Amino acid sequence: MIGYVTLGTNDLPRAAAFYDAIAKEFGVGRMMDFGTFIAWGELGGAPGIAATKPFDEKPATVGNGTMVALQVETPEQVHKVYDVAIAHGGSDEGAPGPRGDDGFYAGYFRDPDGNKLNVFCMTAAG
Repeated sequence: MIGYVTLGTNDLPRAAAFYDAIAKEFGVGRMMDFGTFIAWGELGGAPGIAATKPFDEKPATVGNGTMVALQVETPEQVHKVYDVAIAHGGSDEGAPGPRGDDGFYAGYFRDPDGNKLNVFCMTAAG
């Protein structure tokens, strides 16, 4: 149902560098690039993610309670994507590790504009 999720940015070149690095870890690149809007993913594939300067030309702001979750296959990939995010200007919101006892393994971070994301996988329940 979801084709892609869009997050606002006040600095598209900075956001592009951040999401180019994240997308590379998922084996995808840019699927749309229109100057004020860039989307990463694979047309016809899993849902993608986009960054945009707001159409109304007002400053982009962070949604309180809004988060984008990026799914990977293994805890090692959780660590890798989390580390790439931090290395490319992201900030820590919760280091990778198990959450609860149901096999949910996740790391939380914010992009350079303050948008919250996580990267997660499901493991055997503990």
